Amino acid sequence: MARDAEATRGRILDAAEAEFASYGIAGSRVDRIAETASANKALIYKYFGSKEELFDAVFAARALSFVDQVEFDATDLPGYAGRAFDLYERYPNTLRLSTWYQLERADGRLPAIVESNNAKLAKIEQAQEAGLLTTTYSALELLTEVRALCMSWHLHTPELALVRRPNRARCREVVVESVRRLVAGD
Repeated sequence: MARDAEATRGRILDAAEAEFASYGIAGSRVDRIAETASANKALIYKYFGSKEELFDAVFAARALSFVDQVEFDATDLPGYAGRAFDLYERYPNTLRLSTWYQLERADGRLPAIVESNNAKLAKIEQAQEAGLLTTTYSALELLTEVRALCMSWHLHTPELALVRRPNRARCREVVVESVRRLVAGD
């Protein structure tokens, strides 16, 4: 029975990820999630409490998966940027969920996300104090800019999508080189 509950919970999270990535919190419907997951709507509320809490569970799982898969090395921010770019390419829902999170949960304070960000900032500060990383920018400024560059090719306007995009390798190269210049203080 416990395995059935785990399997059902997994199907709900998978269905919810697709739903939230497409429609955000406001546009998502628990009825569609339940139907896609072959689960009872009441069960979703039992497991997660509310649609917002379900979104938080989905986002936290995707964000933590991202953190686990993309090694963060403050002394190699260009390498981190390349790895992050690769993962955004491989799992576009990560970026979609992050965008919805920023739009609809701006006051969100998911402990796992706060902890991950604080750890990255501390590593950047340590690298700066050791003279291994530029002090032209604060740790927060560096992390913010690196994140923005990692996502840049995935967040352009629809009008820019009409322009011929460079191939994937060139897009990655631009991200990595831009971060290299940023951390070098160019």
